[in-house]
Amino acid sequence: MLTNLEKVRKEKGVSLVDMADVLKLRYQTVSDKINGVSDFKFGEAVLIKNTFFPEYEIEFLFARENEFQEA
Repeated sequence: MLTNLEKVRKEKGVSLVDMADVLKLRYQTVSDKINGVSDFKFGEAVLIKNTFFPEYEIEFLFARENEFQEA
């Protein structure tokens, strides 16, 4: 699971539908990618970061659970 992305997404009020619309994907596909069922493509990760979370490092946002979390 992409815990950091999920935490930041909720804090900023960005919905999965918002992300799905930008990526031109289904809501469920975005949910699956956040939950680790599949992975975001690099271009998708960059688009999410630049559109919704430009103040965060991409490595932080897309780190797998327990890989690189902020205290």
